[in-house]
Amino acid sequence: MNIKKEFRRLRELYSSYWASRVLQVAVAYEVFEHLQRPLGPEALCRRLGSSERATPMLLDALVALGLLRKDREGRYQNAPISSRFLLKASPYYQGHIIRHSATLWHRWGHLEEVIRTGRPPQVERDHRSFILGMHSASVLKAPQVLRAIGLRGVRRALDLGGGPGTYSRLMANRGIQSTLLDLPETIKVARPLLRGTGVRLRAGDFFHTSLGRGYDLVLISQVLHAYGAQDCLRLLGRAREALAPGGRVAVHEFYINRRHTAPLRGALFSINMLLSTQEGRCYSPQELKGFLREAGLSPQGEHRLEDTVVITAAKK
Repeated sequence: MNIKKEFRRLRELYSSYWASRVLQVAVAYEVFEHLQRPLGPEALCRRLGSSERATPMLLDALVALGLLRKDREGRYQNAPISSRFLLKASPYYQGHIIRHSATLWHRWGHLEEVIRTGRPPQVERDHRSFILGMHSASVLKAPQVLRAIGLRGVRRALDLGGGPGTYSRLMANRGIQSTLLDLPETIKVARPLLRGTGVRLRAGDFFHTSLGRGYDLVLISQVLHAYGAQDCLRLLGRAREALAPGGRVAVHEFYINRRHTAPLRGALFSINMLLSTQEGRCYSPQELKGFLREAGLSPQGEHRLEDTVVITAAKK
């Protein structure tokens, strides 16, 4: 790599937040909702109540990012990617997870302090946006995750800490008696999303509330990274006790290698957990399998997806 390429790479690293912040602000102002048809900047300013100087700059940046198009008359309109992912009416709407990322923006501003103290900052988050954002993040991935797990022979399933119930809904659609257990404030958000699906909702703390028994599958998706090793073992042990004979636990997590250095998303997500939790981080497949064995489960399969990994284990 020559010096110019190295310089460009470094510049991309130190300024990459510019683009994400433009997107976050555009979603906060619901810019994309107004641009299904071409609209001039003055008219958009009136609708948004925004600055006549600032708004065209924001819109031009969104054009440069490929999220809007600009015609010869200076009018703006959504690009296909925005119509697909940034309109509330779309089944693939990603606005909630983008709003959640804006909360994380404030957490990441405390990183220098957290590196010194090791303790996450006290930053409030919008719990509803967070839970709905989990649905946004998993709606495209969920079918692939369930294929990796394999649902043959599964009649009863527990979605442990399943947030908005994206996986519960898909399992219920396949005739599985699916139960979602999560905190009361999470169940409140999930309930309207799951009305009429047949998913059973249980409010409680999965470290203390009875999980029930006789499940063929306990799914723990994107949960363990929020906890330290001892709590992971506690949760997996409780999941094991909830299984029917021959039942399985499926763990779905962000992927990181055994050295914790790649891929980049996994390494950065560990920093995100440093900023958000007391003990959480990304765990490698080797660590996850170690937890499962220590909890009395026998690892069976490992399936690497795009940026995540699914590990299944059977009750010994």
